[in-house]
Amino acid sequence: MKLHELKPAEGSVKDGKRIGRGEGSGKGGTSTRGHNGQQSRSGYSRKIGFEGGQMPLQRRVPKFGFKNINRVEYRAVNLSTLQDLVDRKQVSEINKEVLMENGLVSKNDLIKVLGSGELKAKLKVSVNAYSEAAKKAIESNGGEAITL
Repeated sequence: MKLHELKPAEGSVKDGKRIGRGEGSGKGGTSTRGHNGQQSRSGYSRKIGFEGGQMPLQRRVPKFGFKNINRVEYRAVNLSTLQDLVDRKQVSEINKEVLMENGLVSKNDLIKVLGSGELKAKLKVSVNAYSEAAKKAIESNGGEAITL
């Protein structure tokens, strides 16, 4: 079998309806659009969310809350995760590259170390932010917490 011999399975490809091609086709005249009305006209398109004049859901439901445009989104990494990295990979320095290699963060993430878990190792950690508990835990083990 060659590439030019390939054909779709029998019955899997149907021809589209040929609309508006004369009365004899059975789909002439109104071209399946019914008789009068907005939807029978050419160029008809309904606005997104239009419900036939009924008050649309988008306007019936009240507005609430707000989005803070100054919010900074961090990828959280816990102390227990850092300790796990030390146990498995024998690392003494934690930075974005090490975390990326181990699939914990991606290229454009900002990283924040959080204080959940226990850290026993002496580490030099360079990330964007720390919680107070995490910073205290890293420095109490003789490590270094560098903010980028």
